[in-house]
Amino acid sequence: MQGIRRDYGEHDGIPSAGEYGKLSDGSWYGIPPEHPELLAGLRNHKVTEHEDGTITVSPSILVWYEGADYRERWHGYLERGIWREV
Repeated sequence: MQGIRRDYGEHDGIPSAGEYGKLSDGSWYGIPPEHPELLAGLRNHKVTEHEDGTITVSPSILVWYEGADYRERWHGYLERGIWREV
């Protein structure tokens, strides 16, 4: 899925599924497609910013959320702004 880059300042709302970018503190984030509850902080990843504004993240991204009755998990890649699940 083609992601959307959206950098956030202090008062820009909540990121949506499929978005990636920088937060107001300069850190990178990503939200996998179809998983708006899974905010991936990318501080432990190498982020390469390309001329067109897209990014490539390595190694792969693993993010999860544990709710009261379930556990949500996503594992995959963000390459030149395109999300790909493993």
